[in-house]
Amino acid sequence: MNMCEGAVLPKMLKFAVPLMLSSILQLLFNAADVVVVGKFAGDNALAAVGCTGSLINLLCNLFMGLSVGANVMVARHYGAKQEDELKKSVHTAMVLSVLGGLILTGVGVLFTEGILGLMKTPDEVLPLAALYLRIYFFGMVPNMVYNFGSAVLRAVGDTRRPMYFLTLAGVVNVILNLIFVIKFGMGVAGVAIATVISQTISATLVVICMMREKGAIRLILKELGIDKKELVSILRIGLPAGMQGCIFSLSNVVIQKSINGFGSTTVSGSSAASNLEGFVYVSMNAFHQATLSFMSQNYGAGKYDRLKKITFAGLFCVTITGLTLGNMEYFLGKTLLGIYTSSDSVIDAGLIRMSIICTTYCLCGVMDVMVGALRGLGYSFVPMIVSLCGVCGIRLVWLFTIFEMPEYHKIEMVYISYPISWLATFAIHFTSYLVIKHKLDRRVNNTLALVDHDEGK
Repeated sequence: MNMCEGAVLPKMLKFAVPLMLSSILQLLFNAADVVVVGKFAGDNALAAVGCTGSLINLLCNLFMGLSVGANVMVARHYGAKQEDELKKSVHTAMVLSVLGGLILTGVGVLFTEGILGLMKTPDEVLPLAALYLRIYFFGMVPNMVYNFGSAVLRAVGDTRRPMYFLTLAGVVNVILNLIFVIKFGMGVAGVAIATVISQTISATLVVICMMREKGAIRLILKELGIDKKELVSILRIGLPAGMQGCIFSLSNVVIQKSINGFGSTTVSGSSAASNLEGFVYVSMNAFHQATLSFMSQNYGAGKYDRLKKITFAGLFCVTITGLTLGNMEYFLGKTLLGIYTSSDSVIDAGLIRMSIICTTYCLCGVMDVMVGALRGLGYSFVPMIVSLCGVCGIRLVWLFTIFEMPEYHKIEMVYISYPISWLATFAIHFTSYLVIKHKLDRRVNNTLALVDHDEGK
């Protein structure tokens, strides 16, 4: 897709919809894990799988941030038609994916039980959660390979083939879930093994796809290696992005610890509701990814006049998506939660969370779109600092002050920290964007003035 010409909104939708569908499909397959264990292995198994999400994100987000750096650099080189640099970025990114996966496997297998203990995971849930995580982290290499590979494809406008790969791998995941959990009674271990196998399938497919590509984004195994210049560029953008993801996840781990303190019923309800929220989040995140790729390509191509249109198209799309899907999920909440569990008390606990988070989720979406706009302009450190203060800082202060007051020590007060932090962080991101865009416009205008002056001579 040529993101540097034509109307922005139609192309953004064309880019985002396959990405949205692929993410929703992935979540449907992940939801199958939760549904199968909830229905056939009990509420403790449901809580075990559900409460691990924040920890998985915490450990993975640093390296997932590097895939953002790869996306930006590949898109920028592609937009600028810099073939040699593009080739180096692709191969450097894929090597980083393997190294990152190996590191995550080691950390995840060795330290998850201790971290779960620090999170005050209920005693009846902890052994099952630890077992699930140990197996899950053995699939980190294919997980990272797929995510870096799909980031490269997204950078050049291809969001369809990653969707096809996820679909096939997800179908295998669901089938294996049913076989391992229902037929063989393997519980959370069966779900984790099925996930690892499906991740390996999707990674294999994306590697084959890249090896068959034409041009500079073609993956040639014998040319795999790390180019120092491209590595530095990827790290410059990717490390702050990864740190920002870790900051988000760290605050979520602290919140999960607070949720865990209300017992396994609340944990199960929150886990099921969080799983449903994921469908809204990935739908909104498609426009974050679109904004990131469109901004990067146009910035690389020097099409600065399109940057404002891209930003506001992303904000418009994500607002409509978040408001529509978030409120729809809340109004259908009882029915949707019933898919995960037959327990009325767990459903009631889940509805409490959805009434606060789903109805305000568009705030998270607009916040993320501004992050994509800033990263696309090459500013990754600014969003990291803003997120440190606006998300992690506000949530931690909230939990350690207001939430600790006896009259406010309620589960609702834990959930309220989310929309408050989203709104504050968006406001700061948007202000930062206006300042950076003004500086860019002034620099461009000065350059054009110099060119006109030289031509006049």
